Amino acid sequence: MAEGPPSPQRLLRPEVLALAAYSVQDSSGCIKLDAMENPYPWPGELTEGWLDSLRGVQANRYPDAEAKALKASLRAALQVPEGAALLLGNGSDELIQLLTMAVAKPGCTVLAPEPTFVMYRQVASFLGVRYRAVPLTADFALDGPAMLAALREYLPAVLWIAYPNNPSGNLFSRELLLALLDSAPGLVVMDEAYHPFAGESFLPQVLDHPNLLVMRTLSKAGLAGLRLGLLVGHPRWLEQLEKLRLPYNINVLTQLSAGFALAHLERMSAQAAVIRSERERLCAGLARVPGVRPYPSAANFVLFQVSSPVAAVVFEGLRERGVLIKLMQGPGLTGCLRVTVGTPAENARFLAALHEVCGAAPRLPGADAWFR
Repeated sequence: MAEGPPSPQRLLRPEVLALAAYSVQDSSGCIKLDAMENPYPWPGELTEGWLDSLRGVQANRYPDAEAKALKASLRAALQVPEGAALLLGNGSDELIQLLTMAVAKPGCTVLAPEPTFVMYRQVASFLGVRYRAVPLTADFALDGPAMLAALREYLPAVLWIAYPNNPSGNLFSRELLLALLDSAPGLVVMDEAYHPFAGESFLPQVLDHPNLLVMRTLSKAGLAGLRLGLLVGHPRWLEQLEKLRLPYNINVLTQLSAGFALAHLERMSAQAAVIRSERERLCAGLARVPGVRPYPSAANFVLFQVSSPVAAVVFEGLRERGVLIKLMQGPGLTGCLRVTVGTPAENARFLAALHEVCGAAPRLPGADAWFR
């Protein structure tokens, strides 16, 4: 006998029912400093050239399934080592999902230090893969002994490392990362989403370590709307992962637009240099706000901690003043918020609003204890 009409509770996996959907904040009417985007659009002449490059698009035809021309452009622009293979994804998120799917055998574990990029945990959860986290130290550094112990205990199929880390913005010790590479029983993925602002990379050495994969994205360099991520590694790994990639996952507009942008890489590099300079000014400005502690950053955002008023009050006060940033939650992030580096005018408006909010409420007794 039928059990009645189907319901999500009856048909869906418990892991899916327990999840919360990834939430994107409504930025209507606000300066948008919450999503680590490049704030600079292309200049007019570049926009015209881009539009001209799209005039011959045949939208009625499928794109090149292998994105051969785009891969060639990426190899040249990013200086991918000869002999390394490339896998393209609809943003880094698809690559995280694809790689987690590939290792999702019964009893599989993936590992990451936390706090870090939430999609490592999110994707593992909805694929039914065991996720284990190792807390960072009080200043967001890797806890070397704890990481090595976790590798021995959990034997993770994948170790995720955001380099620089999100949301803290710092670069972990390269010496310690090399030790983790040597000790890891599975793959180590260096997620270098913020490479344009950090400079440090494991990409030149990707073939020197048999278990190393390097992930990049063009989103932070100014092409967030195109949704293009790439994974680089030894062909023996990527030829297996290719089997899981859905056909035509990189659409024709993304292929042509990204190819055009890479032909003008000097423009994106110049914008990244401006953002790096503004990041230093933003950190200095944050340090001058009473009750605010900024953390060093090698990315295009800055994590900061407030002692008074509480972080949620600061977040709402900024939003009321037309500035949207990110309120951080979770272990190790008490009192923390994250702000994207914007244009000089946007950064000035943010700092002025922050001064107003932090000066509008009396300091809480013992507020300094909030700081790490």
